[in-house]
Amino acid sequence: MIDWLQVVILALIQGVTEFLPVSSSAHLLLPSELLGWPDQGLAFDISVHAGTLCAVVFYFRQALFGLARAFMPHSGLDRSECWALMIATVPVLLAGFGLKELIADQARTVVVITTTTLLFGILLGCADWVSRRGQRRHAVIGYRDALLIGCAQTLALIPGTSRSGITITAALFLGYHPTVAARFSFLLSVPVIAGAVFVMLMSDRISMPADAGAYYGIAFLVSACFAYATIRGFMYWVSKIGLMPFVVYRLLLGFMLWIWVVEGF
Repeated sequence: MIDWLQVVILALIQGVTEFLPVSSSAHLLLPSELLGWPDQGLAFDISVHAGTLCAVVFYFRQALFGLARAFMPHSGLDRSECWALMIATVPVLLAGFGLKELIADQARTVVVITTTTLLFGILLGCADWVSRRGQRRHAVIGYRDALLIGCAQTLALIPGTSRSGITITAALFLGYHPTVAARFSFLLSVPVIAGAVFVMLMSDRISMPADAGAYYGIAFLVSACFAYATIRGFMYWVSKIGLMPFVVYRLLLGFMLWIWVVEGF
């Protein structure tokens, strides 16, 4: 029997945490471990990821339209950002196909998620500190740096890392302004999430009951609405306040996971 409260809460968590540098997997772990909620299934994952994909595409629709126009024949527009995004996408595609089964079987544990939540939270804090004190504030992602950011993104295959967190961290260490890092990270999420949805759709593990259309529709809408609000709020937050509040939050979350789950308190 479908529990609508679980559907809404899990879709909300996915929508909010997909684009924040706080790890969606760590947050989705909490309801299952603390409340005993069951896995909602692959079809639910497809619904919420499709919702977050639509949210980021809608928010950056003008930028994405401009990138598409740049590749039109004889457009005369600058294609450097298009190439940078493509270059940054390649490493995670290769790593995803090569390590997907290993990560799914071996890395999705409480200890791994707790460790990565803490470790990459500390790295994000160091990157934010370096960015605030650095002399370089690049406005355009170069090809070499795009490749390095893309390589860093492969670490997001490890649960608890946070895809947006690790890509923003890498960009900050490379000397980019936080708003530039966040924008590139979100644009980079479009092919990554689209690829993840495609892979899930091709899976033979999809089970979608005929009477569950509303269930998945609600999950899609909730994740899409909250993901859009999160992206909009985060872009404003980063430009005004910075990333340190997310660093503090990650560390608190990591310690809470360690105490509640690992230590059994």
